[in-house]
Amino acid sequence: MAYAIEMKHIRKAFPGIVANDNITLQVKEGEIHALFGENGAGKSTLMNILFGLYQPDEGEIYVHGEKVKITDPNDANRLGIGMVHQHFMLVDKFTVAENIILGKEPSHLGRLNMAKAVKIARDLSDKYGLDIDPLKKVEDISVGMQQRVEILKTLYRGSNILIFDEPTAVLTPIEIKELIQIMKRLVSEGKSIILITHKLKEIFEACDSVTVIRRGKVIDSMAIADTNPDDLANMMVGRKVNTQINNTAYEPKGKVLDIRDLTVLDSRRVKVVNHLSLSVHGGEILGIAGVDGNGQEELVEAIAGLRKASSGTIEINGQDMTNHKGRKITENGFGYIPEDRQKDGLVLDFTVGENLALQTYYRKPFASSGILHPKVFTQQAKQLIEEFDVRTPSERTLARSLSGGNQQKVIVAREVSRSPQLLVAAQPTRGLDIGAIEFIHGKLLEEKQMGKAVLLVSFELDEVLHLSDRIAVINEGRIIDIVNPKETNENELGLLMAGHKKEAHQA
Repeated sequence: MAYAIEMKHIRKAFPGIVANDNITLQVKEGEIHALFGENGAGKSTLMNILFGLYQPDEGEIYVHGEKVKITDPNDANRLGIGMVHQHFMLVDKFTVAENIILGKEPSHLGRLNMAKAVKIARDLSDKYGLDIDPLKKVEDISVGMQQRVEILKTLYRGSNILIFDEPTAVLTPIEIKELIQIMKRLVSEGKSIILITHKLKEIFEACDSVTVIRRGKVIDSMAIADTNPDDLANMMVGRKVNTQINNTAYEPKGKVLDIRDLTVLDSRRVKVVNHLSLSVHGGEILGIAGVDGNGQEELVEAIAGLRKASSGTIEINGQDMTNHKGRKITENGFGYIPEDRQKDGLVLDFTVGENLALQTYYRKPFASSGILHPKVFTQQAKQLIEEFDVRTPSERTLARSLSGGNQQKVIVAREVSRSPQLLVAAQPTRGLDIGAIEFIHGKLLEEKQMGKAVLLVSFELDEVLHLSDRIAVINEGRIIDIVNPKETNENELGLLMAGHKKEAHQA
């Protein structure tokens, strides 16, 4: 059997945890091989070893049948291994072309040959059908386009083995379909791809084979044709997973969030939320569906007090909270699960316990007369860690050392445990595995059943359709329609999201 990659008996331990425990991974030439597992299962650690970012404690690596030692990413690049990271490694202020050639710049007479760099970027884009503009700055292109730049960076360096680390975590459904087509095109041209993911739908759409990892160990490897979604989900989590969302009847109470004629400007003074009106009732999950960049982020930030509204009003629990400080809004019954957990949800160099107390540390019983009570912090942290199934060595562990799914659970635990009347959840399951998604969906439904109002903003149309009692479709900063999820589908929502209201209702 011809293998592009063989990793044999790999072991890697960190203080308090064995991330990879005697793992063997075999990837055939010219296939898309899924590495499937929970957040924190050891997938990224294993691939960071293959890319030279970590060194294994034990084990051997073979590339195209030859034993190799990969001490850093330069070794990996020389062996034809490239990695598209979950968190993009791009310089926002540089152009697309500058990012692609960075570190391997074409030169002429000792100076950067920018014209050649642009030609390289354009030729690569045309060859692989990636449709990028080499002269645009990275900060001015969509997330999906930024990912294409990352792919072109690896191809420019001659990579024939590509590692994609959770590549769809920040993409819209349309961008996901485009990415899968790109991966298939790369394989048809002789590349081999390792896809780190925990999305079953993508595995069955894109991959030829799969290796399942749970808590640092390989559970099984098989061809996609020899398995099914339920079996893979059960293998990943180690128990039967309920992938069906059991939403209860919609029994709305009074308005908890009432937004009237709201306008919000971006940093260029352009209207990104445009005279928008919306309300959310107690006992309701209102989903917002829309293509990324249509005002969702700015709307949520205005509600949370993180961005100024230029006009209009935001009422929470009957109180005008327009342009108030975040703490005052929070104290008025507001909970917030932000879109970017690392940037806006956590202080990464604080411990888990400290992050769990960020909204309450200044109140009794956590503090009195300006003095903090560490024992109370610890007691609360241990209770929430257990209740919300946060996988962490202890409450003293730094938040940055947790997997993405467990970081998200810390935020959900902190916000939900305060029992807010309004919970705004922005992309609450982005990048999470099936088990974590099931858990967070359950918590959102519990809030609804307790009579709380939930505003759900998500690019996952399945999530919006199955969790929401009503769906508000946003386009160019306006709510263009509010639909009943039982009377619509993904195609109709997609048309509405694109602004085609009449066509959508005829679909």
